[in-house]
Amino acid sequence: MIISASRRTDIPTYYSEWFLNRIKEGYAYVRNPMNIHQISKVSLSLDVIDGIVFWTKNPIPMIEKLSTLDNYTYYFQFTITPYDKDVEPNIPSKKDIIIPAFKELSDLIGPSQIIWRYDPILLNAKYTLDFHINAFEEMASCLHKHTRKCTISFLDFYRNTANNMKQLHIEEFTSESIDKLSKALSEIAHRYDLRIDTCAEAFDLKQYGIEHARCIDERLFETLINVPLRIEKDKNQRHECGCVASVDIGMYNTCRNGCRYCYANYSEKIVANNSEKHNPDSPLLFGAIGEDDVIKDREMASNKELQLRLEIG
Repeated sequence: MIISASRRTDIPTYYSEWFLNRIKEGYAYVRNPMNIHQISKVSLSLDVIDGIVFWTKNPIPMIEKLSTLDNYTYYFQFTITPYDKDVEPNIPSKKDIIIPAFKELSDLIGPSQIIWRYDPILLNAKYTLDFHINAFEEMASCLHKHTRKCTISFLDFYRNTANNMKQLHIEEFTSESIDKLSKALSEIAHRYDLRIDTCAEAFDLKQYGIEHARCIDERLFETLINVPLRIEKDKNQRHECGCVASVDIGMYNTCRNGCRYCYANYSEKIVANNSEKHNPDSPLLFGAIGEDDVIKDREMASNKELQLRLEIG
């Protein structure tokens, strides 16, 4: 089984102590976002965990603690965009802090285990097509020796982010603007020897050398562990998503990055309230077990084909 940590919140930035405590204890409790009183006990044992995917915009709080994960296989989805505080209010300086952190992390774990995400791409009077082309070139020139791939996506509109983005006066993409930007970014990426793909986009950009991404990618894990995996596509994601199945241990409305476009947060007040309830020693990311809560062990198993063959034999 693959653990996603997490599409719902930035665990490396804000909750790395909690996560590493969970690794030591060998399990975590995860509330069902559709039924808050249903809690899954998720095993984090090496016997069942084939790999971990971290999603972050700032791994600095976790970097010095990575030795705790020496026995685990993992990689990072690391988002670096060129937006200012009007879009990403709580992200430190990209030039002075985040890009150096990217390089430091790459030096520690290797460039194949850190994927640069330039997403989502949004357009308005400030962040124009030309702005993105220039910014992407500048970032690629800084990062290309420290990663092998860049994943891009174009902003999706969600009902729960409409209010947060209202002040940005977002412009919708057209097929022409998508083509122009995709062609330009692809040329830049290939010039710096970077593979480039898109996250959960329906349109075909193969003519520009851009593939569809698997952000949770069993192929990368197979390369890292040198063992084939048998994992189905994630049925809980959008049809356009290429990810394989995983278990996400995060929680919505808990990320303090405050990014205006983020679908995982829709209320700063709820985020603040949840933050007050965080206990790094608790099996739950937030809050405590209540009288109405029901805890069930989640069925989990390794997807390594070698192990399956041994069990059959």
